[in-house]
Amino acid sequence: MAVVVHQLRLFFIALQFFTRLPIPRWVGFQAAWLHHAARYFPLVGSVVAAATALVYLAAARLWPAPVAVLLSTAAGIYLTGAFHEDGFADMCDGFGGGLTRDRVMEIMKDSRIGTYGAVGALLLLALKCTLLSMMEPAAAIAALLLAHPLSRLAAASLIWKLDYARDEGKAKPLAQEMTGAEFAIGATCAAIPALYLGALGYLSWTTIAVCVLGAAAAAIWLGAKCVRRIGGYTGDCLGAVQQVSEVTIYLCLLASIGQGGWY
Repeated sequence: MAVVVHQLRLFFIALQFFTRLPIPRWVGFQAAWLHHAARYFPLVGSVVAAATALVYLAAARLWPAPVAVLLSTAAGIYLTGAFHEDGFADMCDGFGGGLTRDRVMEIMKDSRIGTYGAVGALLLLALKCTLLSMMEPAAAIAALLLAHPLSRLAAASLIWKLDYARDEGKAKPLAQEMTGAEFAIGATCAAIPALYLGALGYLSWTTIAVCVLGAAAAAIWLGAKCVRRIGGYTGDCLGAVQQVSEVTIYLCLLASIGQGGWY
């Protein structure tokens, strides 16, 4: 029983760290718990996915798909406090404007957003909304339920495999270490919605496999870039991997279900 309670605590700590959602008072807090909460990053993604899918489903009954997508996306951004979008914008600024490691790190630490970050964030959000808007409602909801946990697993893979590049930072409490067993828990949390979608026929197994490979490719590519430029990852890099992996999953899914624009 104590083990179950401890795992619940770790999940709620992750939920509190990555979203605006309140958690029960009985959870409490110890810094050591936060060090191991990243295992539930994908499960937090499932919570965000459920919320955004519900907003999409409700909005789609009243308005066209593009409106439902925008409201759903806005709900997700509000729920997470634009945590990951901010990381993506900071990484765009740092990697786009910095020529040396120290300069890249300095730019990413700056709370102000620059041209690279603004353009990158706008294009990413536009691409995300466009892709979801072009899907049938059932496919769009399936995409949300698949992409949010899977993209967060992709981000967690950097914690598992790479070194943290700063002495301090917003991801430092999560970045002490991540064991293979902890990553396996995260992978299980991401696999459950994927298996559910496949078993019930909402997505084909081939489509799911393509999306998994796409997310992995995005994480490997950005992870290698982080190692080359700054020698590891920061919290901004985690946010960037989550965002790029998410939009890559939408790209793969739309291509796999044959809703391209070339006939």
